[in-house]
Amino acid sequence: MSDPHLGLTVTHRRYVPYAHAHYGGALVDGAYTLGLFGDVATEVAIVMDGDEGLLAGYTDVRFLGPVRAGDVLEATAEVVRIGRRSRELRCTARVVARAEPERSPSAARVLRPPLVVVEAVATLVVPGSAVTP
Repeated sequence: MSDPHLGLTVTHRRYVPYAHAHYGGALVDGAYTLGLFGDVATEVAIVMDGDEGLLAGYTDVRFLGPVRAGDVLEATAEVVRIGRRSRELRCTARVVARAEPERSPSAARVLRPPLVVVEAVATLVVPGSAVTP
């Protein structure tokens, strides 16, 4: 019998502030997106196990496109495997809107389709006391 949490998906959206740009072209470092993956993984653990759990690590991290200040970034974690105390998550980050300062200082547009910028597989671990039998 399959666990009903298999396929559970959590999504957060966040505006990327200009204060987070560290590089030319208003680029934001990759750690910013990995931090968002940690946030959605924490919510997955709370929903599944009633505990924040611990993000133990990432595998297969791929940076596929730039994240820039002024982007609206969407981070999603989907549960793809459930172990006794671990959960494997497929994490995806998409830019759903992007600033267009060349048009005007406050110009932006919605990206259709969104631009996939980071993909990763994460391992989430929950304490034995949090795991429901």
